[in-house]
Amino acid sequence: MNYVIAFLVGGAVCALVQILMEKTKLLPGRIMVLLVVSGAVLNFFGLFSPFQEFAGAGASVPLLGFGHVLMEGVKEAVEEQGILGLFTGGLKAGAAGTASALIFGYIASLLFKPKMKR
Repeated sequence: MNYVIAFLVGGAVCALVQILMEKTKLLPGRIMVLLVVSGAVLNFFGLFSPFQEFAGAGASVPLLGFGHVLMEGVKEAVEEQGILGLFTGGLKAGAAGTASALIFGYIASLLFKPKMKR
C-alpha cells in the first residue's frame, strides 16, 4: 500500500506541475524554484514531516523533498554554528544530491545526443 500512496502523491505533484507548465507562462526553471521553496516553507511550518510520513517517496523524491533537505540542513547548522549556518547548512545538506545530479547528467550527456526543439 505504501507504494500506491507514494505513486499517487508523486503523480499528483507531477500532474500539478504539468498543469502549471501548460496553463501559465511560467518557465520550467521558475516552476522548479517554486517547488524547492514550497518544500522549504512546508518544512518551516512543520508540515513536511507529516506529509512525508504519509506519502513516503512520493513526497521526498520530487523537488519538494530537496527544499526540505536544504531547510533541515540550515536548521541543524544554525543550531551548531549560529548565523553562519544560514550560509553553510543548505550547501552541506544538499551536496550529495547536487553532486549526483551533476555526475549523472554528465554521464547522460556522453551517452545520448541532445536535440534542439524547433
